[in-house]
Amino acid sequence: MSSSFFTPDEEREKIFCTELVKHGVEYEKAVLTAKILVSGKPDELLSLEERKIVKEACEKWFVQKNRYKKLKALVNNLV
Repeated sequence: MSSSFFTPDEEREKIFCTELVKHGVEYEKAVLTAKILVSGKPDELLSLEERKIVKEACEKWFVQKNRYKKLKALVNNLV
């Protein structure tokens, strides 16, 4: 039996946006980034501004997510 899961684009946008905001990306930038990511366009078809927005948002997300992981590990070691 084969099962495939499909997540509508709107739902994927919400998930991306929530994750970005959760880790410190400004809401407006998170919304734009989520829309761009869900669009599925290859990098070559994105404008320079779109690439810049996504790069900045994803870098901030990455740094803050790693910071959160390290802090969580520290707290767990203290307990």
